[in-house]
This record gives sequence, C-alpha cells and structure tokens, in this order.
Amino acid sequence: MGRTYIVEENVGQYLLNVDLQGKAFVSGLLIGQSSSQKDYVILATRTPPKEEQNENLKHPKAKLDNLDEEWATEHANQVSRMLPGGLLVLGVFIITALEMGNDFQNALRRLVFAVEKSLNKKRLWNFTEEEVSERVTLYLCSSTKKIFCRTYDVHDPKSSAKPADWKYQNGLSTSWISLECTVHVNIHIPLSTASVSYPLEKNTKNGLTRWAKQIENGVYLINGQVKAEDCDLLEGQKKSSRGNAQATSHCLDVRVLTQLLLNSDHRSTATVQICSGSVNLKGAVKCRAYIHSNKPKVKDAVQAVKRDILNTVADRCEILFEDLLMNEIPEKKVMNSEKEFHILPHRVFVPIPGSAVMLCDYKFGDESAEEIRDHFIEMLDHRIQIEDLEIAEEMNTVYVNSPMNTEATLDNTDDEQPKQPIKTTILLKIQQNTGVIAAFAVAVLAAGLSFHYFSD
Repeated sequence: MGRTYIVEENVGQYLLNVDLQGKAFVSGLLIGQSSSQKDYVILATRTPPKEEQNENLKHPKAKLDNLDEEWATEHANQVSRMLPGGLLVLGVFIITALEMGNDFQNALRRLVFAVEKSLNKKRLWNFTEEEVSERVTLYLCSSTKKIFCRTYDVHDPKSSAKPADWKYQNGLSTSWISLECTVHVNIHIPLSTASVSYPLEKNTKNGLTRWAKQIENGVYLINGQVKAEDCDLLEGQKKSSRGNAQATSHCLDVRVLTQLLLNSDHRSTATVQICSGSVNLKGAVKCRAYIHSNKPKVKDAVQAVKRDILNTVADRCEILFEDLLMNEIPEKKVMNSEKEFHILPHRVFVPIPGSAVMLCDYKFGDESAEEIRDHFIEMLDHRIQIEDLEIAEEMNTVYVNSPMNTEATLDNTDDEQPKQPIKTTILLKIQQNTGVIAAFAVAVLAAGLSFHYFSD
C-alpha cells in the first residue's frame, strides 16, 4: 500500500480548470505538508510560461523533451520562499490532453528529482532520518479527467514509481494550528583572509550555517511552557463538541532561547583568525509556521518553527544579493567599500481563501503593494486582494554609528579602559574573547533585518 495524499477540494478544481492554451502539456507544483502517516496537499500552482513560449503556443505535438527543467526548478525555488514553516513542495504535476505513457512518467520522474535537488541546495537544514523522503508526481488527462498518482523516494536515485492514493477533502486546512514568534537576530560573520576571495554570498551562507546550529539546538517555549517532544501539541486544551481544540487555541506563541555557552562536555575548538572584513546581520524577524490538526506532536511543531526561522533569514539574504545583481551593483564595489549598509526585505503575509494558512513574500521599502500582488499572481497563479496583505515588519529609523563612537558603546564593560585605535581594539577583542571578533559599526533596527558589510 502506497502513501495517501489528502487533498483540498479547491486543488482538484484548480487542476481541472487549468487551460492548456494550445500547449501539449502544462506542469506545476504541489504544495502542502508531510507527516509520517499521510501527506496533505493544500495548494497547486502551474509553472508560469517563459516569454518565448508565450510567443509560440501552438505545438500540440511538442515532445516532452521540451520540458524546461531549469525553468521549472527556478519556479520551485521562488515558490519555496513564499512558504511558511511546515509547508514545502511535495511534488509536481503534468496536465495534458494526451494519454499517459512512458514519456510522461519519465518526464515527471526527472522533474521531481530536479526540483528536490535544487531546493536542497539552498536549505540551511537537513531532513531527519524519520521523515518521509517520498515525493509525489501527478498526471491529469484534461480530456478524460483520469488521474495517475505515483511517488518516488528522492533520496534514492534508482527509485522506481510507487502507486499512491489521491483523496479529496473539503476545508482541509481550515483548522490548522499556527505558531508565531519574533526572533532577534544578531549574526556576526568574520571574513578571514583565506575566504575573502570567495563570493560574498558564499561567505554569508557559510556564516549562516554556523548560526543555524544555534537555532537547531535552542529551547522552544510554546505558550510559555517547555513541552516534551512526543507530547500532543494541544494536550490539556479544551475540546469542542467535535473533539477538536477550540478555535481560540489555534494560534500558539513561541519563544526561542538559544545557548550562549557550550555544555561542559564539549571542548571549545575556537581559533584566532586574521580577518579583512565582516558581515553583520542584525534585527528582528517575524516567523510563522503551520501544523495540521490531526493529533500533531510538539516535535513536529518545533521543527516547523525552526525551519521557518532558518528559511526566512537565508531567503532574505539571497533576495538581497539578487537585487544587487539586478541593479548592476558589482560585488567588488561592495567588498571594497569601507562600510556598506543594506536593508533586507520585510516579510508580508497573505491568506489562502478557505484556509487558516497564510503564505508570505518579501518586500523592499520601495516596492508597492501592487507589485507584491502581481508577484503572487505570477508565482502562485492565485489572485489576492491588496487589502489582505499583512506587513509583518515595519521599518523604523536606522542609525549607523561611526566606528569611534560605537567603540565606546561596545566596550562599556570597563568605563575606565583607555580608548584604543580601532585596529588595536580588534586585536584586544581577539585576545580577550578567543575566537570572537566584535563589529565596531552596527545599525539599530527594532523591526526588520539589516545587512552590513565592513572592511578594513
């Protein structure tokens, strides 16, 4: 017996309404949540056509060899940024008027593996051994309405197709539980002389990988309590007449406590490095995750929150680097400037009609609400109302202090300590705090996230 996919009825209606527009086929993504027993599909979105494909639509006999895997995987990367914690790309679909054949099955197999490989490259976290590694492929014949649902183990390159059940359910995610938290981020990434020649994006990701371990090892309070991992998430909450927790308890507050010191049984491996610059990420980020309401466990909820924290910080950095590239700001200019300051995009949430789940996007200060709406339509093929946009983070005034002025604020542990030149102070910091190099120019940003690059 294969896996069971519980699918929101609106997803089935969406797939049936997809217009082929004279094409041989249309491909897209299936989005939802995976659990040990079954998977939940709450959204489907077609891959937007490329401009050159729009100019030449009428190729009913076009071969599936023309399936643009690179374009499809880039769409998956863009969509994955718009998913809060707990949601992921569960698989892919193809809709066509042609009969199912080996060519379609092979195309689906190639596509689902390509998408998963591309998404894995960008993550700061790894799937656990207990998690299901199967991803779904769906074939829908637009003329006969027949559906063929298969799964592949994406961790096994030689995996063969397994049959799966595809079952519709109305209001699938209306009672899902949301978990919300605000995480204050202060990540300092020193750039050693050995790594300064690397692209700035690579250096930043390497630093985020080290920070990710802190998030993974943190303590998570749910509504102010530490709960055992295997406990039911809603344990102790009042039940309604239908046996579910009352709707008022569907939003849970999460607090994150990260460890500053290693346990006594861990030996420090800190080293002193000569650095030519540093990257500093500082601010507060709004995080949100969702979990199904079918007897969810604490460990699943905490895992969803952790991954949203890691995803939203990494995604914002990636979006910033893409924006710099699009605006033709060469990395050498950023690397060679004495002090470069950038504001990372703010998070915006948008509800899914008929669902308790909200998707997200990222907005720079000069972007309009209309641009965010258009991006949602392009990426998710769903229309949204501008008034439904929820800007989670408002930008406050940003202050950039000069190095000499900031030195005093950072070295306030000893007011009588004589003021030292900047380079001498850095050396003192290395000596006094092994393996730690302090940043001497910071920005104060109460809400939002800021990006700094400093160079000697």
